[in-house]
Amino acid sequence: MFVKIAENTQEREYAYMIRKKVFVDEQNVPIEEEIDHYEEDSTHFVLYNEQEQPVGAGRFRVIDGVGKVQRICVLSTTRKNGAGAMIMSAIEEFAEQNKIPQLKLDAQLHAIPFYSKLGYQIVSDEFMDAGIPHKTMKKNI
Repeated sequence: MFVKIAENTQEREYAYMIRKKVFVDEQNVPIEEEIDHYEEDSTHFVLYNEQEQPVGAGRFRVIDGVGKVQRICVLSTTRKNGAGAMIMSAIEEFAEQNKIPQLKLDAQLHAIPFYSKLGYQIVSDEFMDAGIPHKTMKKNI
C-alpha cells in the first residue's frame, strides 16, 4: 500500500468516493456535511492498495499555524492492517516538511485508542459533530 497526495481532479474524486462510502454510507453523515466548503483549501491524501485501487483517504489544512487533520477513513475491507496509520504518517510527514509543529484532530470516540497509539492526546471534553461524539486531540511533531 502507498499514500499519495491528490494532485488532480480524479485523485480528489477518489478521496471523496472513499469518504462517502465510510462517512455517508456507513455512518449516516449527511453528504452536505461531509463534502464541505473547505475542500478547495485542503490537501487531500489517498491510500492505494497493492492493485493501485483507492482504499483510504484523509484531508489536511492549516488553521492559525496548526495543522488540522480531518476525514481520516479506510474502507472496511482494508481496516485493521495499518492502513490508517499509513495515512496519518503521510500527513505528519507533509506537516513536518511544511514546518507545521502541531497537529490537531477531532476524533470519534471509538477512534481515540488509534490516535493515542500515534501520540495524540485528548485536549477537550466530548462534543457532537454530525451526530457522532468526538473529542479533540493534539500532537506536537
